[in-house]
Amino acid sequence: MASQFEHYSKEELQKKLKNQKLFSIIHGVIIILLFVFSGLSTYENGITFNSFFPFFFLPMQYVFLTEIKKLKKALLSRK
Repeated sequence: MASQFEHYSKEELQKKLKNQKLFSIIHGVIIILLFVFSGLSTYENGITFNSFFPFFFLPMQYVFLTEIKKLKKALLSRK
């Protein structure tokens, strides 16, 4: 089975990896802030939808991290 990154040049892969890392960090910070605010909301108002809201974004962070691993693997195979 062909890799999904085989048609990219090495420079494009490096740029894509850099962007993916940046997006992953930003997304992670946002999730942490969501957890802080949902904790405060839960403390003040009890359990509501806001208590579970950050958990909906965790699978997306997992996808970002697995994409970074795939990009690193594709870059290592090019050397």
